[in-house]
Amino acid sequence: MTALLTDITAEFSHVRAWVFDLDNTLYPPRARLFDQIEARMRAWMMRELRVEATEADRLRAEYWTRYGTTLAGLMAEHGLPADDFLLDVHDIDMGGLEADPGLAAAIAALPGRRIVYTNGTRPYAQRVLAARGLTGVFDAIYGVEHAGLVPKPERAAFEAVFALDGLAPDQGAMFEDDPRNLAVPHAMGMRTVLVGPPEALRADHIHHHTADLAGFVSQLAP
Repeated sequence: MTALLTDITAEFSHVRAWVFDLDNTLYPPRARLFDQIEARMRAWMMRELRVEATEADRLRAEYWTRYGTTLAGLMAEHGLPADDFLLDVHDIDMGGLEADPGLAAAIAALPGRRIVYTNGTRPYAQRVLAARGLTGVFDAIYGVEHAGLVPKPERAAFEAVFALDGLAPDQGAMFEDDPRNLAVPHAMGMRTVLVGPPEALRADHIHHHTADLAGFVSQLAP
């Protein structure tokens, strides 16, 4: 076990920028925030597109698959404005989240810049971080608005956010729950960590897998 921990630490010894996705990464999926977001997406699409619930759900799934986010699909296919959608669907209850002092301490101990990058918005991310006891832990928070509404997994989205931050990908690590969103960071030279259940997805663009983010990150501080 000691050798394993040493090996992992060595593999991250060059990292000076730690980039964390938000949803289902910095909080566990059992909090089920996305159940609320999906319900609000469905209601918004039913109202704005004048479709039934089943059609709204079908389009939402299709757009997420084809475009990376439902919003990107709505913009591409229907020319709908983003601001109202983003405000509406992220207006959710954070009561299912609990503070995680262990995760806060582990991330705070990492050397270099600590960053949140989400396909949600910065105000939404700030609310989530506050509920998790992670306010003040990160040096920067970026949302889809900082990538010109281009979502992960598009390379242009990563390039825009990393350029804005001045981040050198070959000195970075990316933590994500969605395997799609690790392909471009890997191609850009980042270490990649898939955060999720024990049944790890095996893929060339995924360097590491963990179901315990706090435990994994606690191994990486010098």
